[in-house]
Amino acid sequence: MTWINATDEIFFGNTGLDRDRVTRIVAEALDGADDGELFLEHAASESLVFDDGRLRSASFDVSRGFGLRSVAGEAAGYAHASDLSEEAIRRAAETVKAVHAGHGGTLAEPPQATNRALYTDVNPLQQVPFETKVKLLAEIDAYARSRDPRVRQVSVSLGGEWQAVQILRADGHRVGDIRPLVRVNVSVTVADGDKMESGSHGAGGRRGYDMYIDPAHWHAAVDEALRQAVLKLDAVAAPAGEMPVVLGPGWPGVMLHEAVGHGLEGDFNRKKTSAFAGLFGERIAAPGVTVVDDGTLPDRRGSISVDDEGTPSNRTVLIEDGRLVGFMQDRMNARLMGMRPTGNGRRQSFAHIPMPRMTNTYMLGGDRDPAEIIASVKRGLYAVNFGGGQVDITSGKFVFSASEAYLIEDGKVTAPVKGATLIGNGADALTRIDMIGNDMKMDEGIGTCGKEGQGVPVGVGQPTLRIDKLTVGGTAA
Repeated sequence: MTWINATDEIFFGNTGLDRDRVTRIVAEALDGADDGELFLEHAASESLVFDDGRLRSASFDVSRGFGLRSVAGEAAGYAHASDLSEEAIRRAAETVKAVHAGHGGTLAEPPQATNRALYTDVNPLQQVPFETKVKLLAEIDAYARSRDPRVRQVSVSLGGEWQAVQILRADGHRVGDIRPLVRVNVSVTVADGDKMESGSHGAGGRRGYDMYIDPAHWHAAVDEALRQAVLKLDAVAAPAGEMPVVLGPGWPGVMLHEAVGHGLEGDFNRKKTSAFAGLFGERIAAPGVTVVDDGTLPDRRGSISVDDEGTPSNRTVLIEDGRLVGFMQDRMNARLMGMRPTGNGRRQSFAHIPMPRMTNTYMLGGDRDPAEIIASVKRGLYAVNFGGGQVDITSGKFVFSASEAYLIEDGKVTAPVKGATLIGNGADALTRIDMIGNDMKMDEGIGTCGKEGQGVPVGVGQPTLRIDKLTVGGTAA
């Protein structure tokens, strides 16, 4: 099983825990339950922020602990502690027994075993000396300031994580994983007279720092952030009203993630609180629209060799040629819906209960040339990058702000615009996609998804696509 020997050393070689005794405690705790597991975690993280020419903050944190879960029907009992001791696990066991007292369930079969590893086990926190990281941030700051005299402020951040987990079940079945994660972000503010604008660019993934500290990489990141900032200096007010909208490839897939992806998670559909509840097998999108959630992409930010219940990650087709064919499932919701787990049971840490969550969610490419898609629009909006947004899962209604967008006039991309928001309904927008580009692209590795107070790293992606009619909120007269 993935990294089982390495995680054995971390959780049983260095803590004083006896694996056989712990397994017996878990077995006794889950006797009569439908499902459950002991989740062990050791995590270390660091964050450095270089702002306004100096190191503003540097933090390093180490945490370890466990979470013990018992599932009975639709109920789940959960107890956790940062004390990795046999006594603490015993106390947790007494707590979770209450949820299935008198239930008389039969413990579910364990997840299928896997030896697949989708990323290196390198610890990025030990890979580069602290002094080298600080020097790198100073070099990035200096480079950005040298590129344009209008640069007024530069902010650079670098973050790394190293997480080791082991999932132990009552029958002794064990799965381990070691997960590195890094991210580098650059933000540049420029000024021209009384105008000030900012641009940013980030990248990351489940790997070490190697590729991100390469000058070729961070030079490109700075240049992209600066390009965005300078572009906004000449932006005009965004138009308002219903019009065709072309979404660029890559990060704009965050709108798909929020407006559609969450509505395809198993728990929302089991509880019938999703706009897509009851539509399994039905056409919910335009022909040609295929959406997948894929946690098996090597080195991607949203990838996981196994999920936080021990199920191997999977490539799950959610929408195929416009029809709803799949949901993202953890073990509990899959069992209650008569479906199979898809490797989407995720949690933020040992202190959180697992639930269905996305990994890397994206739309497959079509057969249209992106230039052809732009040329098809008489008057509309071309949205290339997004900032924040809000979505109502039950209704599917969304509002997203475009951080980089342009007018399309007579089939040509013209002036950049500011203040553009896209307003609509995810289910309706899916049916209005009428052109899909052949340039599918994943984002650069910057996404973090929030759900019920938990954040997990995710990936998004899509090709260039046209929505024939969408409401654009703007300020142009």
